[in-house]
Amino acid sequence: MTALDRMLDPLSDCLNTEVARRIVALRIAPEIETRIQDLADRCHEGRLTEAERAEYQGYVEGAEIVSPIKLKAPRFLREQDSG
Repeated sequence: MTALDRMLDPLSDCLNTEVARRIVALRIAPEIETRIQDLADRCHEGRLTEAERAEYQGYVEGAEIVSPIKLKAPRFLREQDSG
């Protein structure tokens, strides 16, 4: 378990079925997905400006926070169904 997982573990205590379902259903807007992919491509090519690098880093950091939450929600729902 990562440090971030340990920090977010208490989130499970805040979930209910409706909130967990809404978290599972969350999707990034298509235009943001396109922008992230463009920035990722430019990053791998070494062509980001400083502003673009900061924007891309913000998306990466956001994903690092959202991903564990999105993983906890389905686990919560499975536990509720088997409970």
